[in-house]
Amino acid sequence: MVDFGNRLKTLRIQNNMTQFQLSQKLGLTKSVISAYENGLRMPSYDVLIAISNIFRVTTDFLLGIEHKNNIDLSGLSLEEVDALLNLISAMKRKK
Repeated sequence: MVDFGNRLKTLRIQNNMTQFQLSQKLGLTKSVISAYENGLRMPSYDVLIAISNIFRVTTDFLLGIEHKNNIDLSGLSLEEVDALLNLISAMKRKK
């Protein structure tokens, strides 16, 4: 599953995280993270769930089933959520 490896690498880089740092968070070796990113291995269910929690995305997104990113809006006021939704709409219109 090449999609998983590409998505994992993209998320890791977007979060300014090295393979080593991610491996430490997951209790794995850097070579296992590299194997995931290169499509040589797939994570267990437990590791997949841990990765989704670290990057705040769904497991479906990681597996390429869902193409949307989820944003955790908990703790924001209704006004802040509205402002973010307006910003997203404006950015989509620019494309």
